[in-house]
Amino acid sequence: MTAPLQVGVVGFGLRSSLTEQVRRSGHAEVAAVCDPSVRGRTDAARALPASTMITDSLDQLLTCGVEAILVLSPDDTHRSVAVAALEAGVAVFCEKPLSTSIEDCDEVLATARRTGTRLYVGHNMRHMPVVRQLREVIGSGRIGTVRSVWCRHFVGHGGDYYFRDWHADRRHSTGLLLQKGAHDLDVIHWLAGGFTRRTAAMGRLAVYGDISSRREPGEERMTDWYDPTGWPPTNLQDLNPVVDVEDLSMMIMELGNGVLASYQQCHFTPDYWRNYTVIGEAGRVENLGDGPGGRIAVWDRRHSSWAPPDTEIEITGSAEGHGGADRVMIEEFLRFVRTGQPTETSPVAAREAVAAAVAATGSLRGDGSARSVPELDPDLVAYFEGGQL
Repeated sequence: MTAPLQVGVVGFGLRSSLTEQVRRSGHAEVAAVCDPSVRGRTDAARALPASTMITDSLDQLLTCGVEAILVLSPDDTHRSVAVAALEAGVAVFCEKPLSTSIEDCDEVLATARRTGTRLYVGHNMRHMPVVRQLREVIGSGRIGTVRSVWCRHFVGHGGDYYFRDWHADRRHSTGLLLQKGAHDLDVIHWLAGGFTRRTAAMGRLAVYGDISSRREPGEERMTDWYDPTGWPPTNLQDLNPVVDVEDLSMMIMELGNGVLASYQQCHFTPDYWRNYTVIGEAGRVENLGDGPGGRIAVWDRRHSSWAPPDTEIEITGSAEGHGGADRVMIEEFLRFVRTGQPTETSPVAAREAVAAAVAATGSLRGDGSARSVPELDPDLVAYFEGGQL
């Protein structure tokens, strides 16, 4: 019998739920947790076995015998934590986004290659049933060659989740096109079969910038201050002291394979879901709802005006994290650490999602003109596409 994989966790906050997926896997255990906050360490002590080492020292965690770590700390710490772990020969699961700048992403990738340490980025939406079912329709050829992908992201809990803590401060998040949009940009790229090479964007802080009620930051988390009865968004109270990221953004993209795409994100909508519309030469597919019980609609015959879908497919999945995607993602990571088997997620794709978001944010905060997205070193592309061998 192979001994359980010894896993460390850096940051025991909102995404600490992933530790339960590690424990449920049956072939790994959480051996150590590092968190600088008293709350994080206290929560870890309550949730994990007494044998788990709990510390505020990253060095102590990396030298206690863990074979892999989950980097679940705030986005602007991802590079430093991931690089330190890779240098120590500890396999890394890095929660998305890979980092908050293109340069930091490229440093993480270069470090993984130089050290030969395995790197995995947690783009769990590649395992969400809605995305996989959209891919199945596209792969079947029913809508022909993909020519355009549109995504509308209605972030109904935006004020509660992203404007009361560090997410609202561009020094820590760059912006919500990156922090929140990295998921969707990765999915757009995956559905379209290419990466953004040119992009332009517009956006503004339309609602939350006018709210004067602010709070001193503490150790609370998104779910602590979420209030589903709070409406309208202009009534929100206790925002982060610094609010300088956009709550309304839209970007257009030209991918390297010629596909044109768009992404729109709003943080003050009454509903919370994503709509992907994929248009091919022979039809169109889109999701109506993005979780179990929602529908995927396909139009692949000609109609004189609006018409019901020619085919409807029920979205599958479970009620657990992201339709069951978190469980599948963690199992894939643990298997990758053990065996090096290919994964659905891609460090290169994770970098490209960040790069597109950074370029679009620069356009948005500039004059709205198109920006080129710098390409990754071809040697790094080849290394990761070759399975990190």
